[in-house]
Amino acid sequence: MDCIFCKIANGEIPSTKVYEDEKMLAFRDLDPQAPVHILMIPKEHIASADDLTEENAQIVAHIFTVAKKIAAAEGLTNGYRIVNNCGEDGGQTVKHLHFHLLGGRSMAWPPG
Repeated sequence: MDCIFCKIANGEIPSTKVYEDEKMLAFRDLDPQAPVHILMIPKEHIASADDLTEENAQIVAHIFTVAKKIAAAEGLTNGYRIVNNCGEDGGQTVKHLHFHLLGGRSMAWPPG
């Protein structure tokens, strides 16, 4: 498979890891859009949120549970944002389910 996030999860491409367990990996974004910008990915290849099923959807709950721990470890005591882009019009550029954890500054609305 030629998925960059699968290669990062498998250790074929280096990353600045923030968290890792048997189900997911969190690492710093190479092009941060906030003082804290961490990507959180499942280790299992799931192309997008549209590809979640009853069998694999529990990974989202796990990622969000870990996100809270990461945010606390990063000192994001005043809040943070979690973003998922789904599909081309949603801004998804890597076809592997992932979530952006953004913080360290006030977030504007609407995004994009």
